[in-house]
Amino acid sequence: MTATASETAALIEAHLPLVRQVLSSVTGHFPRHADREEMAQAARLGLVEAAHRYDPERGVPFERWAALRIRGAILDSVRAVDFAPRTLRSAMRQAEAARTDLESELRRTPTPHEHADRMGISVRELTTLEGKAHRALVISLDAGVDRTEDEPRTLASTIVDHNQPNPLALLESIEQSSYVRDALLELPERLRDVVTSYFLDGEASSSIAARLGVTESRVSQMRSEALSMLRSAIAAVYSDQPVEGCGRDRAFAASVAGRSSFAARVSLTPRVA
Repeated sequence: MTATASETAALIEAHLPLVRQVLSSVTGHFPRHADREEMAQAARLGLVEAAHRYDPERGVPFERWAALRIRGAILDSVRAVDFAPRTLRSAMRQAEAARTDLESELRRTPTPHEHADRMGISVRELTTLEGKAHRALVISLDAGVDRTEDEPRTLASTIVDHNQPNPLALLESIEQSSYVRDALLELPERLRDVVTSYFLDGEASSSIAARLGVTESRVSQMRSEALSMLRSAIAAVYSDQPVEGCGRDRAFAASVAGRSSFAARVSLTPRVA
């Protein structure tokens, strides 16, 4: 006999407390960081499925039938995100049982040698097993770890190193440095020589002038000219204002912009000039 929609809805509503009961008994075996909300959602869906598939003519009480379906739904949701094979899970349960027995007998935490001896394996094999278990562990970064005065803290908030630079800011810095490098490489050869020699190599203006066969005043003019072109090229990308200056500056800015792609500029692989 098929239940009507209203009867099914009433059955679900009447047995919502059963969801909490089964959820409490099942999740007690899972670590604290397991996502309880996802398991609760799976449990509720399990109750809904149980109500739709329930056949009272089979003589099985709904509570028993629903409890089995809810428990199965919770375990299925956990297995769906579990990277560990069943053999590993079985070995982990054996290791946990051995540890629990030893703690009860010794009234203290067993040593790795005692734990391995109880399982009949070497310490190295036990260490390998524990390593595999840790690598197969799936942890939600949104899982709560404790509560502050204002709001709960998540696992993600505890692994962020605030002493390290912001990844986005670091990426922007790399991109800007590469863009400046492109601008330098696009400068006419003599202007590039003046800028790199004066600012990067620390060469004196008098030395640059003697090497290029010009006056120090001309070196100063060339340096100012090169800086104007560089500023125009950088402003074309990083400023909301239109590029100022002569047509040559605008053409230079366009040439720099087309010299390399964004992906190439942020790549850590050195690029050939």
